[in-house]
Amino acid sequence: MKYSDYVVYVDESGDHGLISIDNQYPIFVLSFCIFNKKIYSEKIVPELMNLKFKTFGHDMVILHEHDIRKKKGHFNALNNESRKRFLEKLTHVISTADFTLVAVVIDKIKLQEQYDSPSHPYHLAMELGLERLYYLLKQQNQDNFLTHIIFEARGAAEDRELQEEFIRVRSGDNTLKKNLPFEIIIVDKKINSEGLQFADMPARPIGLSQLRPDQPNRAFEVLKNKFYKGPSGSIIGYGLKNFPQKAKNPKVSFEA
Repeated sequence: MKYSDYVVYVDESGDHGLISIDNQYPIFVLSFCIFNKKIYSEKIVPELMNLKFKTFGHDMVILHEHDIRKKKGHFNALNNESRKRFLEKLTHVISTADFTLVAVVIDKIKLQEQYDSPSHPYHLAMELGLERLYYLLKQQNQDNFLTHIIFEARGAAEDRELQEEFIRVRSGDNTLKKNLPFEIIIVDKKINSEGLQFADMPARPIGLSQLRPDQPNRAFEVLKNKFYKGPSGSIIGYGLKNFPQKAKNPKVSFEA
């Protein structure tokens, strides 16, 4: 099968476990960053690499939202001024980047309340995301070409389960009842992939936007117009899927 014009990088926010749920962050978020390969390779990757060179002097730094926020590793060495400058430039790279975002937010408390045997949050989020990804690529006339979807490794057992679930969904066990033209790639967390680093940035801000919609969220404001939109222009149910379904907060607009 011919390769599609797109590549997808996936990352998560939150714990997928259901046994002990953190009441401060009782959700699981899986974000899919969809890039046109030409734009990704010729514009986005060079911009991220240049930002690393200008900030750290080399490009071996791996950008993780958690490390940036907690000032860990290389980010601990930045003083207030250089940190502010770095964050401003990173925000600019993300805000001007041409990519599409699909995110699935699983409310783990509601999932347990509404289902006697709730699905694994990670696998459920992946299935819901893949279905939306298929529609997005179909609109781009890419549904007959093979698209690679890259996930970060989480451990041998978890990776094996993820691959099995991915193959199940890809092989037609989905609400679309279609074979999906997708191929999974699972890579080590330490790999210096700009795509995975890019995908790491949106997940937590998206989760916080759904968990605390009245709280200021500058990062989410930057991401709003990146979401995959439905025919009416709404991202709800298309680029942003909450599960189980919850009512839209009237104080928050998700329109571009």
